[in-house]
Amino acid sequence: MCRIAYPRKAEPAAKGRLRHVALCAIFALCCAPLARADEAFITSQPADALSIVDLKTRAIVSRLTIPDKPAGIAVSPDGRRAFVTSPDGKALTIVDAAARRIERRVDVGGGPLGVAVHPSGSPAYVADWYEHQVIAVEADTGAIAGKVKTGNSPSGLALTPDGALLVSADRDSDEISLIDTKTLTRIATVPTGHKPFGVTIDDAGARAYVANVASSDITVVDLAARTVLATVKVGERPYAVALARGLAFTTDQYASTVTAFDTATFEKKASIAVGDYPEGIAAARDGSEVYVASWEANTLSVIDTATLKVVKEIAMPDGPRAFGSFLRRAD
Repeated sequence: MCRIAYPRKAEPAAKGRLRHVALCAIFALCCAPLARADEAFITSQPADALSIVDLKTRAIVSRLTIPDKPAGIAVSPDGRRAFVTSPDGKALTIVDAAARRIERRVDVGGGPLGVAVHPSGSPAYVADWYEHQVIAVEADTGAIAGKVKTGNSPSGLALTPDGALLVSADRDSDEISLIDTKTLTRIATVPTGHKPFGVTIDDAGARAYVANVASSDITVVDLAARTVLATVKVGERPYAVALARGLAFTTDQYASTVTAFDTATFEKKASIAVGDYPEGIAAARDGSEVYVASWEANTLSVIDTATLKVVKEIAMPDGPRAFGSFLRRAD
């Protein structure tokens, strides 16, 4: 508790009022609860776990049991909820992110993998690997709001910042699907490299960066023109992409590296060694750090984007994947 030493001596009224206001301000500053640091919600598939990491202290502060091998993760932009896919259980688990508790579990059928959340907080969109579709799920009720067919084996999902367009990486069709979220219709496709898996959209909603695991490259797509801007070679078997400070960062599974390249020139800037089999990746709000979940190493690596070096390794439960948008704004 914060203690304020009030003066004992009487003061003139005006001066007393000013001092009272100043003291109240100090009291509010001292005694207001401190804002939480941003957090990482990390799925560990073999461990049936969702770990919540405080990114300031670099420590796991909570852990939930999520049955049936959780893989995909999406935290709503407002930080209210996290959505977790369990391919083995054909389920989507909806988590109250602040309270650290499971709200409900939704049977979505098929093979749920990638997941993304509309900027408004609902619906959540789930990629169904086996049924070749995306399923929209209402966040408050868990009701299925609709379905839309994609290419074969949709994997990663991403939304434009305005929520108008959903992009699905269709692994076994070598393409991405562009989906109008208002009508839930597939409006276009764009070819990619071989076996696209993770997809990330920039803050302007202008470009999609698609990680092609079998051709070891990134397809950069102009979403308005629906054309390929560039194909960038990276490390072996890229899985997902994060964007920060004019750079794209890719997790290279077989190389156990993160490749950084310039998003303007597409020039490679660095190959950063991380834990074995890196998968999920995300960038801090201010772009100062990038976080990488490594499946075999059981770590969450912290990369400084200024030096392009790993500055911290955080131990995680067995098999961290964190496939999706796993960072939560906690303030």
